[in-house]
Amino acid sequence: MRRTLFLPVFSLFLAISLPAAAEEILLKDGTKIVGHMSALQADKIEVETAYGKMQLKRGDIIAINFPENGAVAAPGTPAAKDVALNIDESLRGTQYVNKTGKFTLTVPSDWKINQTQRSAPVVTALTSGDDMRFLLVAQEQYNGSLESYKGLLELMYRKTFGSYEELSQSLVKIDGKPGLLFSFRGISTKANNLPVQFLVAIVPSGTTYTRIATWCVEPLFHETQSTFEKIMTSYHSNGLPTLAQLAKP
Repeated sequence: MRRTLFLPVFSLFLAISLPAAAEEILLKDGTKIVGHMSALQADKIEVETAYGKMQLKRGDIIAINFPENGAVAAPGTPAAKDVALNIDESLRGTQYVNKTGKFTLTVPSDWKINQTQRSAPVVTALTSGDDMRFLLVAQEQYNGSLESYKGLLELMYRKTFGSYEELSQSLVKIDGKPGLLFSFRGISTKANNLPVQFLVAIVPSGTTYTRIATWCVEPLFHETQSTFEKIMTSYHSNGLPTLAQLAKP
């Protein structure tokens, strides 16, 4: 079982961890806008382009195309993207310390740091000892609301996964800050159409958003969910400026 699932699930890990390139937004009049969505309103989407900010009416949008090798991490500042990071991190026993992102986590004793090259906004990637359960932490600057940030993520998750279905959403407190926790399932075309289930926590602090994303193939999710929740609630920042804050123009 493990040998059968490892390669496609690891491919899924790489697909989700890679930085996102610009989105292509197609309008009814045939216009194509290339840029990064930075804010979501009830009737408009704000897009950062090479020529400045643009506001597009949602009713004028036909489709939003994401690159084939794109990731779910896209709402941040364009200048912070596609930058390879040299992460200062360590894992001793169950204590994970990330000096670059200024935070700590407590993980199960068999978990390990995934050595995949990181690019902003992803500041760490961890896997279980059996390489079947995954976690990443991203930190990015975003000037919009928690609801619009979550809306942008949902748009991207819908594009990345087939049969996207949100299962739950609730308010949480992580690191003493109010945040949002939601779960969804989908089919990964990048991993032999395996059903995958995610648990994602969003923790805003000013204009810095920390996103803790955990996932595994759906048959393993229910037995793993409590572990994911314990890791998320163990998140603790040390109050120093994060990489995302330092990169803010």
